[in-house]
Amino acid sequence: MFQTFHWFAGEGFPFIVDDLLTLPSDHLVIAEGFRLLPLLVLPLLQDKRHAIWLLPTPAFRRRAFDARGTTWEIPRKTSNAELALANTLARDALFTDRVRDEVSGLELHALDVDGSQGEDVLEAVIGDLLFG
Repeated sequence: MFQTFHWFAGEGFPFIVDDLLTLPSDHLVIAEGFRLLPLLVLPLLQDKRHAIWLLPTPAFRRRAFDARGTTWEIPRKTSNAELALANTLARDALFTDRVRDEVSGLELHALDVDGSQGEDVLEAVIGDLLFG
């Protein structure tokens, strides 16, 4: 599943860039999503400090699925829902690990998110990383 994970191939990235280029250049912009891969984003940065990747722990990702009510939405469409969910979560963990390795190798910012910090704390940590 991981080897054919289209998001890690950068699918759709040019469309995101096109959309971002339509925004005013005198405003701060926060862009978020799986398709914003470190290797693709790096050439667009004026300063490496202006990007951060939030890396969910497996437990946090599972809680997020549960909170959205989508945990079983796709797995129930398979012949083995338990295995399908386990495979999806394992694929997502591999994806996060790959992003973590890229961010580290490119000396970009990353922050592990496990849900133990409130939004205010995350906002402060992210603000410090991005704006020092």
